[in-house]
Amino acid sequence: MPYRSVFRENLFADRNIIVTGGGSGIGRCTAHELAALGARVVLIGRGEDKLREVAGEIQQDTGREALYFSCDIREEERVRETVAQIYQAVGQVHGLVNNAGGQFPAPLALISQKGWETVIRTNLTGGFLMAREVFTQGMNQHGGAIVNIVADMWGGMPGMGHSGAARAGMDNFTKTASVEWGCCGVRVNAVAPGWIASSGMDTYPEAFQNILKTLRSAVPLKRMGVEAEVSSAICFLLSDAAAFISGDTLRIDGGASQGNVAIFPLPEHQRSEPYDGFHRAITPAIFKQD
Repeated sequence: MPYRSVFRENLFADRNIIVTGGGSGIGRCTAHELAALGARVVLIGRGEDKLREVAGEIQQDTGREALYFSCDIREEERVRETVAQIYQAVGQVHGLVNNAGGQFPAPLALISQKGWETVIRTNLTGGFLMAREVFTQGMNQHGGAIVNIVADMWGGMPGMGHSGAARAGMDNFTKTASVEWGCCGVRVNAVAPGWIASSGMDTYPEAFQNILKTLRSAVPLKRMGVEAEVSSAICFLLSDAAAFISGDTLRIDGGASQGNVAIFPLPEHQRSEPYDGFHRAITPAIFKQD
């Protein structure tokens, strides 16, 4: 069964699109949808085994080759070299999905400087380095589209303050880059996923996983999102249909970032069904019994 995208066939034919963090979760899902729509996908991540596996899935599903490069996006010289290798391999980069990231749950008072800086480098500095190199090595000459992945941090992120600070910085970077790079025909946008049932949730400690299971109660649509609902938004922002959209951040959170549940309690219902076009989606283990 192929990817069931809502977009037209061959939407991204003859386009080369980089997806960082493409070995799992939202990045893997996005890479699959882009490939199903005709793109030549370039996967980036630290774990070469995962990248190879996803490239194999794409080859099996679409018959298209997906390139992959092992790269720690926190290392400036490595990013510069990897982007140069990509341009040499494909000639032109039409899109970048800045998806790679990571964090760990902890209150601010217990986060060390090393822990803080590691998350900032992963979720902010790495995305900046990737975008800068893709821009200066080619997009500044032929244009393109960049989509950064941030998070629902509009009211702060208690318990993950390091990630919230980094994601807020990436939101502002998105706005700044859209102005500075617009003269080159480069659009820069972001998506802000809320609580998405993704494989990364299985990596958190058990106590935090128990919290994750309750999050749906704070969402007006009364459910978690799925990876395909983020991927479809990314594909839209990369597409020609978004040609006049730049500097914006699209919230994909079921309305969770709006209102105040203390003032307006959310009634229970089952009237929202997920759009799940990803034929290889993996339900996080913590939700399988639900």
